[in-house]
Amino acid sequence: MRLAVRLLLILVALGLAVAGYAYSESRREAVVRRMSITLPRWPEGALPVRAVLMSDLHLGNASTDEARAARLMDQVNGLNPDLVLIAGDFIAGHDAAEAAKQGAALARVLGRLRAPWGTIAVLGNHDHWTGAAAVRRALAAAHVTVLANEAVEAGPLAIGGLDDAYTHREDVARTAAAMRRLAGARLVLSHSPDVAPRLPRDLPLLLAGHTHCGQVVLPLIGPPQEVASPHYRCGAVRDPGRLTVVTAGLGTSSAPFRLNAPPDLWLLTLGGEGE
Repeated sequence: MRLAVRLLLILVALGLAVAGYAYSESRREAVVRRMSITLPRWPEGALPVRAVLMSDLHLGNASTDEARAARLMDQVNGLNPDLVLIAGDFIAGHDAAEAAKQGAALARVLGRLRAPWGTIAVLGNHDHWTGAAAVRRALAAAHVTVLANEAVEAGPLAIGGLDDAYTHREDVARTAAAMRRLAGARLVLSHSPDVAPRLPRDLPLLLAGHTHCGQVVLPLIGPPQEVASPHYRCGAVRDPGRLTVVTAGLGTSSAPFRLNAPPDLWLLTLGGEGE
């Protein structure tokens, strides 16, 4: 009996230790991942672009309060990006009024960003669940451009932004058509990476989030739950004719834990041949 009690206490202590580590991991500074990408249609003479990709802030839960979110935005500014791209899920939770509660804080946090070509974003499933109109108002107050199956030019880039595919709001054909009316090298911003196989061949780069890289990845088992195809779970994924970059994101959508999937953002150097 004493041995059983001791073993139980050891297991409880180990469980608490792992939970404590996973909680601290969910609140850590973001890992900065770097990659250089060559894009077709790069305008002649245009300089390379330093673009930060981030996603899944999930403001409003135990992983991401306003103070931590502000520190993360300062970390982004420290990378001196030309452009910031945000792949959705600004708000934590599922309740329809949650975005309104966090709107002012979200505007203050994102208002800290400083990039010469601005910040471009798309919405994610949690933004639609918690109140897309409130999220849009907060982003507008922070001078963030939101794309919903639309496209804009930013320097040498033609950027298409898909509305959220997880809640079936994406329109690939409309977005592609909008991009083709613009000059410049093409990239697509989407919350979910699962749209990658449906993109036309002339859209060679997809930037996405949503997966949290599994968020909790158990040794030998992997994540207990997948929210996208495992093929697009994390990192740089190369398919014939296309590169998909999936960030782990900055926050957590439910339980404030991360294990073997630290928060990250990507510093992408985009250019043409010979840049």
